[in-house]
Amino acid sequence: MGEIAGHARVVIIGGGVVGVSALYHLAKAGWTDCVLLEKNELTAGSTWHAAGNVPTFSSSWSVMNMQRYSTELYRGLAEEVDYPMNYHVTGSIRLGHSKERLREFQRVAGMGRYQGMDLDILSPDEITSRYPFAETHDLTGALYDPYDGDIDPAQLTQALAKGARDLGAKIYRFCPATGVRRENDEWVISTEKGEIRCEYVVNAAGYYAREVGKMFGRDMPMMVMSHQYMLFDEVPEVEAWSKENGKKLPLVRDVDSSYYLRQEKNGFNLGPYELNCRAHWTTPDDPMPGDFSFQLFPDDLDRLEWYINDAVERVPLLGTAGLTKTINGPIPYTPDGNPLIGPMPGVPNAFEACVFTFGICQGGGAGKVLAEWVMHGETEWDMWSCDPRRFTGFCDQDYSIAKGKEVYGHEYGMHFPHHAWPAGRNKKLSPVHDRIADLGAQFGAYNGWERANWYARPGDDTSEEATQTWAREGAWFEAVREECLAVRDAAGILDLPGFSRFKVQGPGARDWLNTLITGMAPKPGRIGLGYFADERGRIVTEMSLMALDEDFFFLITAATAQWHDFEWLIKNLPAGSEIIIEDVTEAFACQILTGPKSREILSAVTEADLSKSWLTHQSAQIAGTWCQLVRVSFAGELGWEIHTKVEDTAPVFDAVMQAGQAHGLKPFGMFALNSLRLEKSYRAWKGDLSTDYTMLQGGLERFVKFEKPEFIGKQALLAERQRGVTKRFVTLLVDAGDCDAPYMSTLWHDGKVVGETTSGGWGHRIGKSIALGMVRAELAEPGTVLEVEIFGERFVATVAPDEPLWDPRNERLRA
Repeated sequence: MGEIAGHARVVIIGGGVVGVSALYHLAKAGWTDCVLLEKNELTAGSTWHAAGNVPTFSSSWSVMNMQRYSTELYRGLAEEVDYPMNYHVTGSIRLGHSKERLREFQRVAGMGRYQGMDLDILSPDEITSRYPFAETHDLTGALYDPYDGDIDPAQLTQALAKGARDLGAKIYRFCPATGVRRENDEWVISTEKGEIRCEYVVNAAGYYAREVGKMFGRDMPMMVMSHQYMLFDEVPEVEAWSKENGKKLPLVRDVDSSYYLRQEKNGFNLGPYELNCRAHWTTPDDPMPGDFSFQLFPDDLDRLEWYINDAVERVPLLGTAGLTKTINGPIPYTPDGNPLIGPMPGVPNAFEACVFTFGICQGGGAGKVLAEWVMHGETEWDMWSCDPRRFTGFCDQDYSIAKGKEVYGHEYGMHFPHHAWPAGRNKKLSPVHDRIADLGAQFGAYNGWERANWYARPGDDTSEEATQTWAREGAWFEAVREECLAVRDAAGILDLPGFSRFKVQGPGARDWLNTLITGMAPKPGRIGLGYFADERGRIVTEMSLMALDEDFFFLITAATAQWHDFEWLIKNLPAGSEIIIEDVTEAFACQILTGPKSREILSAVTEADLSKSWLTHQSAQIAGTWCQLVRVSFAGELGWEIHTKVEDTAPVFDAVMQAGQAHGLKPFGMFALNSLRLEKSYRAWKGDLSTDYTMLQGGLERFVKFEKPEFIGKQALLAERQRGVTKRFVTLLVDAGDCDAPYMSTLWHDGKVVGETTSGGWGHRIGKSIALGMVRAELAEPGTVLEVEIFGERFVATVAPDEPLWDPRNERLRA
């Protein structure tokens, strides 16, 4: 093929369905000067051996958006690019064996309806009417998705490739990228056919993404699983049914048994996700080969025996078919099973679109999202669920392998709100970890840090199974109630390791921060919330700004936001600036002491001035060690955050705990903190605060200073204010049943969808179910009666006054 083009705007490394989709979407948006490099032939990685299923189902709002977009794209793609494709929209039946599974289905069906998809819940009898060959005696029901189906992965990839080429983009096959370097603010990609310079580069290398990542100095959070599916002989009854009905059988997923079964021609395709699964290329004795194009692993059917027998019991007709072929190929996994789509952490003008476990069904939407990232630096939908920066430095290979195997073995697992998955734990431990464990702490992982979720009392059921419920039940609920009431009536202490923390200092630091946040940076000695908007006025993040001097700040943000927020600061720092930004997250720790008795407790251990007002901070001594006492409380009570060096956590904790015994001090956990913050309408990042909403929609007008000369998003917010805000943030009091409203529960009014919840839970101080959410602006008036759909049932939800449900005038907070 000769030498390749010497320059392109974007170079994509990897020619599977995702890379080609990204190329197609860039070209379709007008960026035609783009190149894709593939080491072998297109589809040579996971794409060629993929089963080709195209579900829309996801319990993640953003992933469902992405998959829905794919189905819409694929339905019209053959005609649009003039390339024939086998795309069978058969519908699917997802079987449920339990009440909890049916609730999951109801929730996803509600999300799907909101996105314009008519998903339906079937009774066992209705399953038989759509799929007469299934045994249904032990089922509670099923989810029916009419948009599900299967597509030929190779044809899909070639169709996207043709569309991209027709628009002017270039694809070079048998042309591996052999190295990258940064030169004159450009990327130089080395290949066997010459070098190519570009502004942007994309790692879309599938299960080879980790090898490509190493070229950029990045160790990718990923591993590779072997996934087997089996093809079975044709069955006369299947052929007869298809002829009579003029279509293929719906795809069946028995999610509680963990496999899918679909019609393949007139036979079957069975694909299990087994618990006794196998990872590949994990040790020096089993290295990743230089090229595994169009290759498979040897069959390993012994570990699938239980799943095959279970499928035969579910669909006895399968037992009459002979096994004709087994496909055992590599599929990449991240530690949470979602792909990596977005900016490559810490690397300028580099992006990732890789590690897709379900690349065929997500490929169309992923191409759209990736193109938006590259062209605009932001996406239409908030895509934090897939953002590469959600995994920070603790995600080493051991962690990625342990979590990848866990996700694979529980591919259809339900993600209950109070359940903590056990693999890959104890990556980062607080110095008082053992102390709080002895007090009954039940832990959850937050950016690798182990924090107490709740404290078990003697005799409480702390088994994993006890938290596998959507309902307000189990020992954890009563324990959390006691923790909340201790904070209300006396005091509570929460060990909170892992806050992300950035030191910002240097000439002009204050003025620069004021161009980034919508409000104003606090004066020295004070702390305040800073909201960062994008150019569209949407909420990027929230940080606490602690001013130590005129141009010296500590910025404190969520644990999981560490790489995301640090990059936002670095990206917006002017070239040549004297301002220094340091990530000092690993050096500092925090403990929250809050409740009406907290001042009395602190006065016994420090000489600090505890009369200083709310939103102030001061240096102090506790147990002979330095700390920074910050007069804030996310729990909405009188309280302080006690910031220390990590190594000083234990003496401070011990001193406070000892002083607190006479005052009813109790340790409390993250579940209690979540309940307490809901009662104050305090927003949580990437739920209530995300780029799905603008600052004005989010009810954050008081943090927007329009009189400032300039800040990011000002023009968009001025325009929005002038034309009127379409939806608004509300706090809702819900007459709920035994479940609180989860994220993205649909809000109804007069039979119409009018909004969605962004978080929800039980408020133990007020004894009521609470939801935070977004609703059409005209319905945001206090007292408006709405309905919230919780697991398929609608419950009355009343818009609360524009003040906190607990301590509305902040008298306790300011005491």
